[in-house]
Amino acid sequence: MGNTSFVHRNVALLSVEASVAQVPVTSDEIDDMLAPARRRLRLPKGVLQRVAGVYERRWWRDRENGWKQGIVLAAERAMAKAGITRDQVGLLINASVCRQHLEPAVSATVHHALGMPRSCMNFDITNACLGFVNSMTMAAGMIDSGQIEYALIVGAEDVEEVQRGTIDRLNSKHATRADFNNQFAALTLGSGAAAAVLGRADAHPEGHRINLTEGRAGTEHHELCIGDMDDMRTDSTGLLENGVELIVDTWKDASSRGLDFKSIEHVIPHQVSMVYTRNFSKITGVGMERIPVTFPDWGNVAAEAVPMTLAHHQENIARGERVLMLGVGSGLNTAFMEVTW
Repeated sequence: MGNTSFVHRNVALLSVEASVAQVPVTSDEIDDMLAPARRRLRLPKGVLQRVAGVYERRWWRDRENGWKQGIVLAAERAMAKAGITRDQVGLLINASVCRQHLEPAVSATVHHALGMPRSCMNFDITNACLGFVNSMTMAAGMIDSGQIEYALIVGAEDVEEVQRGTIDRLNSKHATRADFNNQFAALTLGSGAAAAVLGRADAHPEGHRINLTEGRAGTEHHELCIGDMDDMRTDSTGLLENGVELIVDTWKDASSRGLDFKSIEHVIPHQVSMVYTRNFSKITGVGMERIPVTFPDWGNVAAEAVPMTLAHHQENIARGERVLMLGVGSGLNTAFMEVTW
């Protein structure tokens, strides 16, 4: 299938850890912040809960450095759990959507904060909410090729600024219902951090074998969600319909080649909303009991949603069971990664 299928021959996920941001912000609190807009536009309370299923999201306590502290904490835990030292890591990839500036790469800041050695290459991979899974695929290829022994994948999202900006715009006298609909998705986001360590499977029989990655692109839909750190505008209906369609196409292609995703015990999709998750469950036939969800409490933590959910759920996974991590990133792009625990 060309560059749509990647078979990983000797790579294991050695650890995955999460850092949950410290400050809970409920959707009722967001409603209160939006009181001027709700009165003027005659919008009811509770839309975030009813439509998206998001009851709470998190912000960092330290507004300037919280995201960095979150990455460092998750990364140190991940390396300790994997039983490796900084000097053994050959590659550090940052997969965050959020960034405070364009240069240098966020990975440089994280590399320094972690005290990584000069021998550890570092760079960012940004692909909207798909960045973490893409980074794992890239690192797995480098491990399989013998270029590195270990890779550390990290990421952190910090959404307070974009959410406060969104609330201010919607409360202005010029905002319309259309503006509310276009900026609604920004209010479902959440802050958090994750880290994962990958290494050679033959050197770590205790690890969780990464089997394959399936990827597809639907870039004719690249204008459905456009955002920066001040503003995010989303065609939520178009994103849902076309994102699910891209997932289903990938699912069917894989099935036609004998890949049995439907029987996988644990399926961890990107954490967007209850509408998205139920649509995915219905179309693929994967029961909701096999899909752990975290968006009601954490919101959509962008690229870190999948690894954070996996970190939270991993105690429920038995040795030998299969895990499917998957997501759709604005663009649109999708990727599935299968892991044997």
